[in-house]
Formats: sequence, structure tokens, C-alpha cells
Amino acid sequence: KGIWAPTNKGPSPSPYGATARAILQTAVCMAIYLYLVPYYPLSRFNDPIYQEWGFWKRLSYQYMSGFTARWKYYFIWSISEASIIISGLGFSGWTDSSPPKPRWDRAKNTDILGVELAKSSVQLPSVWNIQVSTWLRHYVYDRIVQKGKKPGFLQLLATQATSAVWHGLYPGYIIFFGHSALMIAGSRVIYRWQQAAPGHIKKIFVLMNFAYTILVLNYSCVGFLVLSLRETLAAYGSVYYIGTIIPIVFIILGKVIKPAKPSRSKALKEQ
Repeated sequence: KGIWAPTNKGPSPSPYGATARAILQTAVCMAIYLYLVPYYPLSRFNDPIYQEWGFWKRLSYQYMSGFTARWKYYFIWSISEASIIISGLGFSGWTDSSPPKPRWDRAKNTDILGVELAKSSVQLPSVWNIQVSTWLRHYVYDRIVQKGKKPGFLQLLATQATSAVWHGLYPGYIIFFGHSALMIAGSRVIYRWQQAAPGHIKKIFVLMNFAYTILVLNYSCVGFLVLSLRETLAAYGSVYYIGTIIPIVFIILGKVIKPAKPSRSKALKEQ
């Protein structure tokens, strides 16, 4: 019955190939994590040598700490995806290609390249912790948007606050998810400017949004990793709160510099 009902697209699909790919991804993720974690331990943030480093080295260490930690989560989600696929519950239907191929993305919870190469912060909820992000969007974000009105920063902040409480009442979680709301709001401003810019300038905004996302994400996630208030604020302060200040600046500039909306004919042409 349902997606498992016999169709002209082929016999019931075998989960073994998709399971093998998920297991291979699991092994790669764990190998990368085990290789990197000795070089970028979280304990380094409390080490006096960290404070002796210059600004750029401290900032790059924050990036590598976040990058390293994410592979642990990629491993966890990959192995859970493999277990669900082998059970058959990961099957989500057939592709529209010719010949059609089975899709095994029902249990997919992350898109590794989508996270690491995200062009904007707005894309992150759709590629990181996908199942929870989908739940939060449908049951929190969409429900608190007033009918006939566009969602704003308060709805975004409320959604992220719900996620913070869900993770646990640690200061680091609360600070991280508060920052994530700022990060997404700032990225939206850059995207609006990008849409209104001419072709060659648009590429600059694309690059700006990409760099902005890398910077603010890895700065913010230190709080998610260390959890304590003292360590979080110390790590943020070591890079002069750059990942807090930049999103706020963009949000303020977005209120002042409002790009002209593209004409209807141009929008239709682009579609």
C-alpha cells in the first residue's frame, strides 16, 4: 500500500545499495572527526595559549572547532539514516527520471555539502537537522505568523527559542539559538540586496552572504559546544563579538537601505 504499492516504475526497491552508501558516509564522517578532534579540542578555549594568539588565529580556531564538531553529528545522523533505510522505512518514492530510481531520503537528516557550502544562512535549517527543522517550521514558525502578515524577526526568534529549550536549558544553547535568529535575519538582508543588484554586483553579494554565513555560524556554534555562560562569552569576547555585531549591523542597515523591488515584468522574465 501507499508508496510500496506495485507500480509500472519497477519492482519493490532493494534498500541494500542505499544502506551501503549511508554506511560508507558514516565511516568517512567518523574518520574525519577522529582525525581532526585531537587538533581542535574544545578545552583549548580555556588554555592560556589561546589568549596569546592573534585575532585571526583565534577566529580560524573557532571555525575549525565548529567544522570538526559537525562531523560528529554527521556521523550520528548517517548511521541512523542507514538503520532506517535497511528497515525499509527510508523509502520515499520514485524519481521522475528515466528510468525511475528509488528515493531513500525519508530519514535524511543532513546535507553535508549543503551545510558546509551554504550560500546563505537561510538555507541552513533545510540542510541541518532536517526533520526537527521541518517540525519547527510547521508547528511553531507557521503557526505564530499572523494571517495576512509576513513573518518577521520575532517569529524567527520564537522558533529558535523553542529549539533552544528543546535542546536543554544551558546558557550556551540559548545564546547559540538567539544568535542563529540574528544570523538568518542578517542573511535575509544581504539576499534582498543581492536580488536588487545588477548581474556583476549580484555575484559580490553572493560571495558576501557565503562568507557571512561561514563566519557567523562557526562563531555562534562555540556556545552550542561549550555550553557554559562563562566560556561562551569568553570565546565570543576573544574575537571582539564580531559574530554578534555583524548580523546586528546588517539588520539595522536593512531598515535603512531598502532596495527597490524588481518590476513585475522583470520578475516574470526571470521565472
